Amino acid sequence: MRRLIIAVVVLAALGAGAYAVVGRERHGSKDPVATYVAKKEQFVRKVVAEGNLQAVKATPILTPQNSGAGPMKIAWLAPDGTAVKQHDSVVKFDPSDSEKRLRDGEADLESANARLSSENIKSRTAVADSETDADLAGDELEQTRRFQAKDAEIFSRNQIIESEVDANLAGEKQTHAQQAEAIEKRRSQSNAAVIVVDKAKAQMAIDHANKALASMQVEAPNDGVFVLERNWRGQPRKVGDLMMPGQAVAEIPLLAQMEAEVYVLEVDGSGLTEKQSADVVIEARPEVSFHGTIKLVDKLAQPRQNGSPVQYFGVTIALDKTDPTVMKPGQRVQATLVLDQEDAIVVPRQAVFTKESKSIVYRKTATGFEPVTVELGAATAGRVVIKSGLSDGDTIALRDPTATLDASGSAGSAKP
Repeated sequence: MRRLIIAVVVLAALGAGAYAVVGRERHGSKDPVATYVAKKEQFVRKVVAEGNLQAVKATPILTPQNSGAGPMKIAWLAPDGTAVKQHDSVVKFDPSDSEKRLRDGEADLESANARLSSENIKSRTAVADSETDADLAGDELEQTRRFQAKDAEIFSRNQIIESEVDANLAGEKQTHAQQAEAIEKRRSQSNAAVIVVDKAKAQMAIDHANKALASMQVEAPNDGVFVLERNWRGQPRKVGDLMMPGQAVAEIPLLAQMEAEVYVLEVDGSGLTEKQSADVVIEARPEVSFHGTIKLVDKLAQPRQNGSPVQYFGVTIALDKTDPTVMKPGQRVQATLVLDQEDAIVVPRQAVFTKESKSIVYRKTATGFEPVTVELGAATAGRVVIKSGLSDGDTIALRDPTATLDASGSAGSAKP
């Protein structure tokens, strides 16, 4: 047993010595630098986006525009994707607000009629009283003038003057009574005119409310499939949504020609343009692919969820063909967009370094590696196009050759 233990200790000591020698030799040797031969090849940059199918042409179902009801709340919707016939009910709006406006308008009209009737009675009474006062003033004036003392031989000077004053006063009373009668007529006409305006306003409110109530139910304009409008998040309209006049609730598409509307992350949207190639796969039929080209790209990226900082470009893809037996509006699709496709010198991203705000690679020469400033083109997650600075066949470093490797094999600080 003692001999076995001694043998094990000796072997361990010999192994440790050999490891130390190998370690010293490795430390003294030059760090190896992995290289890559740059060459011209076919570079393709693809982006995957998700979205929905939609018809190229469709009959829109809009919130009534001339109802005068303002925002309208959806109370009932036909199920999404339902086959409908012309004149079938497809959307119903909540009539509560319009019914309240109708009741208020009818109450205002009834009140205006009552006030107008009351004003007419008061007006007739007031005018009659004014006419009576004017008639009495006229009779008084006539009597005063008939018995006015004018003969100086019979009446004294004071009686003549007093009689003349009474005649003038009676004349003024008649004039005042006539003016009061005219004023009362004008006042009555003015009050009646104000009430007539209120009556017209009440009638207008009733007409608008009746018109709004008549438009609470929307019918299908033609036969087809009822498809609800989707928002940016791909969610359909639902009961309880508030809709502005003229806003789209749904549509009845023409199924002969379909297109895809997908959303591309803003970070992947560089280079998006019309007429680029795309392949569309319907999630329900992943074994079938439909080719198409980009028809339209949104000018601005927008978020698909409120409060989310992630933004997307909306992209419309025109499909080369439509298969109505497979394609239905609103179906989820996945599209592969080919954004860049060219013959170019392509290198791994790890071979490109940034020094002093310039992109450089280290090209291998007979005496070692030299830094070369390059111009970058399109890129993917792992590869990048070199537009200028390298030639086909150049050998470049896959790591910074000026940096040493630490014990884990990672590049450390650059050599002085």
